[in-house]
Amino acid sequence: MGDFIAFPAKILKPITSFLRKKEEELEKRKRRLAKDDPFANTARLKENAATDADAAEQFGHAQVEAFRREVDRKLIQIRKALSRTRIGKYGLCEKCGRMIDTDRLMVFPEATVCVECEKKKEK
Repeated sequence: MGDFIAFPAKILKPITSFLRKKEEELEKRKRRLAKDDPFANTARLKENAATDADAAEQFGHAQVEAFRREVDRKLIQIRKALSRTRIGKYGLCEKCGRMIDTDRLMVFPEATVCVECEKKKEK
């Protein structure tokens, strides 16, 4: 991983702004999900709910947890990409060090690995 080509600051600035905006939106979504979680309602502990109400709460909680895990995964990916913009390694694969295809970055700006390394990871 010797010399590499870094993206110019004028290109990184809008990418960084876009990633920060996505990060902010995901944080807001995470807060909304926390409010939507049926288990977040402490009053439910005092009630003697019917079995069908309890099942609906269980399902609602499971659904919120699945969405929360996905939001957390996306936040981690965005924060990794933002970190790479700060250290001058944005657009370089964190596994092999080669440039990530610009088409991939256009569709998935938070990508930190190239397609080849992503395929290897999925196997």
